[in-house]
Amino acid sequence: MTTSAAPLTDVRRHVLQRRIRWIVGGTIAYNLVEAVVAISAGTVASSAALIGFGLDSTIEVLSAAAVAWQFTRRDPERWERTTLRVIAVAFFALAAYVTVTSLFALVSGTEAAHSPLGIVITALSVVIMPFLSLAERRTGHELGSASAVADSRQTLICTYLSAAVLVGLLANSMLGWWWVDAVAGLVIAAFAVREGAEAWRGDACATSVGMLLEDEHDYHNHDHDHDHDHDHDHDHRA
Repeated sequence: MTTSAAPLTDVRRHVLQRRIRWIVGGTIAYNLVEAVVAISAGTVASSAALIGFGLDSTIEVLSAAAVAWQFTRRDPERWERTTLRVIAVAFFALAAYVTVTSLFALVSGTEAAHSPLGIVITALSVVIMPFLSLAERRTGHELGSASAVADSRQTLICTYLSAAVLVGLLANSMLGWWWVDAVAGLVIAAFAVREGAEAWRGDACATSVGMLLEDEHDYHNHDHDHDHDHDHDHDHRA
């Protein structure tokens, strides 16, 4: 027999909501530093991918700030749709900017210079971001918050983007493959479009993760009850 998860107590719910606020607070602080360093280094090196990575960090700040704001509300579940839409729009804006700058770099043949600072900041992100993402994802799943889970996915995407940009920077510095930087920028844009679309659709019915699971459980119970009533009627007629 399938059983539903035990409902959260008010005490546990408050603990989880406070934990999310701490997680997104740490995410905001780190990404502010990351954005300043990456955009500055990218501007000096004329690196479209590094600038795009810095802008992605600002998107992460906006995303985390939206979640933090949501969980300061009296009823956070009411603001799931609004928060997800903010995250989605931010993703689309990032994708548009990075696509334009990367294509311009490829067409014009603009070569990115060697950027030791860019290599350091992207390498740090590859190490730090997965821990922040995992902590928020686990908390969001337990709390049943679609926006927290979406924000954790955005943080994980930042890890992938860090790795892509890091590869591009190393390839440019060690092999002179300047075009890898622009290609890495297009990879960032592709990820941003995909995640933006998923965030936009994620709360189309104004449901959270927990509500979806609950609805699925109720659906199975309804089918079971319907089959039981059908068998009962059949036995009664027999």
